[in-house]
Amino acid sequence: MTIKMMHIGLDDTDSARKGCTTYVAALLVEKLLQQEVKFVDYPNLIRLNPNVPWKTRGNGAVCLRITHDEESEEKIKETVVEIVEEQADFEAKGTDPGIVFLQKSSMPREIKAFAQSVITGIVTLKDALRLSKKFHAEVVGYKKCRGIIGALAAIGEPLLGDHTYEIIAYRNPENLGTKRMVDEASIFEMDKATAPYTFNNVDWEKRRVIITPRGPDPILLGIRGESPEIVRSAFGMVKLLEPVERWVIFRTNQGTDAHLKIVRALKDVKPFSPVVTEGSVAADPRIIPRRHVIFPITDDGTQVDCAAYEPTGSLRKAAAKLVAGDRIRICGSVRAAAKTRRLTVNLEKFRLLKPAHVSVYCNPLCPRCHKRLKSMGRGQGFRCEKCGLRCPSLQKVEVRLKRDLGKGLYVASPRSQRHLTKPLRRYGLEKRHTVAGNLVAGWHFP
Repeated sequence: MTIKMMHIGLDDTDSARKGCTTYVAALLVEKLLQQEVKFVDYPNLIRLNPNVPWKTRGNGAVCLRITHDEESEEKIKETVVEIVEEQADFEAKGTDPGIVFLQKSSMPREIKAFAQSVITGIVTLKDALRLSKKFHAEVVGYKKCRGIIGALAAIGEPLLGDHTYEIIAYRNPENLGTKRMVDEASIFEMDKATAPYTFNNVDWEKRRVIITPRGPDPILLGIRGESPEIVRSAFGMVKLLEPVERWVIFRTNQGTDAHLKIVRALKDVKPFSPVVTEGSVAADPRIIPRRHVIFPITDDGTQVDCAAYEPTGSLRKAAAKLVAGDRIRICGSVRAAAKTRRLTVNLEKFRLLKPAHVSVYCNPLCPRCHKRLKSMGRGQGFRCEKCGLRCPSLQKVEVRLKRDLGKGLYVASPRSQRHLTKPLRRYGLEKRHTVAGNLVAGWHFP
């Protein structure tokens, strides 16, 4: 009996009103295990460039990596197509599902490079179809077929470097559209008990739970962390007040900054790109209506705006304390104004590299009694009201003020962080390589 390796990529099955590509993957886990396939990895949840104009809600694609006997190949493909066609919201505008089947024991470098381009920039369907044909991948597309791009990208990102895990639990169908019933106090306790090995469970600043989505999708909650064991343990700490239909642990690029691409000069910043770049603050920040903070940075004659919006919380507060002359490294996604095409970086985080000096000019101190002198009039010098000393030749002195913003990294509050943004809690916990191993017990239900 010949055993073969298959990578199954899925994307763009959901819409704003219903569905979820990870739920399609969860259904497939159950169906494929019934066909006696072996999963060689947890289902991979790959978040793509969050700045593309046609993205889905979370812009996430999924890859299932399995081994199977040669005789079951067609049955597996039929099962995948059947489930996608049952679950995808074909009636929704902008939902253009795609499926890719690739049978390779090792991932071609070109497909890996394609995945990185999709995560950090923009590619075309033509690029995806060309690569699929070159490496004999079988593609199934619906409507505009845009999901083929994400499906192939998910296949091409094997998560050999930094990665995290997420356990996602799904609701019973009869509860869809109703308020999610979870004991919030238990989530705060879980966050304390599992820190720093889980992240973005709650926003302590607003005391808001953020593991439960608010839309009509089938997800009850999702807990992200550093290992499959910790997310499974954390899930057990949460008190659920409604039944769960199923759960699956995904391995993912969430919380890794995988989307950020270093741009050496501001002149090379392009719209729709998530970037890391440096510049000097060109003018003091200004507050615009709704408490958003806007300021320009400049480098070698090029200037772009930076925006820290009100929901970013602590990041917005830090950005408001910047001053002209500060040298900073910014991370965020670039957009262009519709009319002027002026570029703005929507900040996800920034690092203050070199604070500018902030000074004021004050009257000098009395040389005799050290009390602050009073001016005798323009060009007439100073006198001391305490001892009467007159100092006609003295000038105002520069006094450097202490800044309320020091060198360091400033990140958006958890409630506004994108899926890919690396939170402060993860710094120092990055993974440098991946070692294949057995999947933990209880990585899925049923």
